[in-house]
Amino acid sequence: MAGFTSEYLAGFNRNPQLPIGIILSPGEAHDSTAYADLMEERDSDPGILLADRGYDSDAIRQDARDRGTIPEIPTKRNRRIQHSVDRPLYTLRNRIERCFNKLKNSRRIATRYDQTASSFLGFTLLASIRLWFRFVHAS
Repeated sequence: MAGFTSEYLAGFNRNPQLPIGIILSPGEAHDSTAYADLMEERDSDPGILLADRGYDSDAIRQDARDRGTIPEIPTKRNRRIQHSVDRPLYTLRNRIERCFNKLKNSRRIATRYDQTASSFLGFTLLASIRLWFRFVHAS
């Protein structure tokens, strides 16, 4: 899971611009395979799960409902049963994508200089701590 193809996945709280949990996954693996690990990062279950189409599976939707979470995941186009999404709520995903962009402003994260997973994760966590510092000092 180390190297230049590693991806980081993040969990967010009510403020979708501040990550509260970050995990690494192999670059060649599908994002939904890391769902269970990402949900274990939290000390409480989220009220709403905002995710992209890559997380559209019956197992993830059922797990979210079992946790008392409302899954706001658009369905894949090839699905027989299409689930509706609350569009005003789902537009908050744009803020999450902007947070990933802010993390990638750290050149070391954007270019993946680190060849080991632990150092890549460490610098990703440092970049997210910088985002938290900006939030804490602004309020």
